[in-house]
Amino acid sequence: MAKTVSVINQKGGVGKTTTAVNLSAAIGALGKKVLLVDIDPQGNSTSGYGINKREIENSTYDMLINSVKASEIVIKTKFKNVDLLPADINLAGAEVEMIGLNRRESLVKMALAEIWDNYDFIFLDCPPSLGLITINALCASDSFLVPIQCEYYALEGLAQLMATVRQIKRLYNPQLELEGVLLTMYDGRLNLTGQVVDEVKKFFPKKVYSCAIPRNVRLSEAPSFGEPVMYYDRSSKGAAAYENFAKEFLDKQ
Repeated sequence: MAKTVSVINQKGGVGKTTTAVNLSAAIGALGKKVLLVDIDPQGNSTSGYGINKREIENSTYDMLINSVKASEIVIKTKFKNVDLLPADINLAGAEVEMIGLNRRESLVKMALAEIWDNYDFIFLDCPPSLGLITINALCASDSFLVPIQCEYYALEGLAQLMATVRQIKRLYNPQLELEGVLLTMYDGRLNLTGQVVDEVKKFFPKKVYSCAIPRNVRLSEAPSFGEPVMYYDRSSKGAAAYENFAKEFLDKQ
């Protein structure tokens, strides 16, 4: 049965989707079978794998709202060992529609149950909010991974995130654990970076990965070519960083 990990931070622009896309690709390249579930209405993980959101027949919206089976929606990507459950713009209105459904907090968990045994890891790319879709992801997950950018407001909102997680643990998913914290947009030359790292380590003792993801032009370019960075430019610093992070992630399992 797959280990299921939500990639989550309600603050936008922290490298959440970049991490979901590139960690999935790097772990797939290391021989593990991976499913990436795009439940962010922006659908950036979907386009980051070169899938045209306008051309897909069904999406995670249909999985949640129209009871279409996950196995009928899964797309086998051209990248080694990575499958995708794609998102499209319909997902933007899903939370309102989910309110009236039975067991509305468990829709993702119930949908993924039929394909759990097909994978080693399932990663859920969550919206930048703490709404019903993110709550669904946390209810379906064994753990959650928090990307944090090395900038001034890095810790803003994290107390709220952890309070939400405690509520989910208490009400729905007592097994939910923090997988770890990944530092993104790292620039070791800046004093501010060191200060942010120290603060994050105080907030999450022993949970911060030693690998950090640097600012990197290739990382920014890769999504517009529909490729994870290790396929777009294997020699780039961004590709090396996510490869090293994937190894560290697997070592901790």
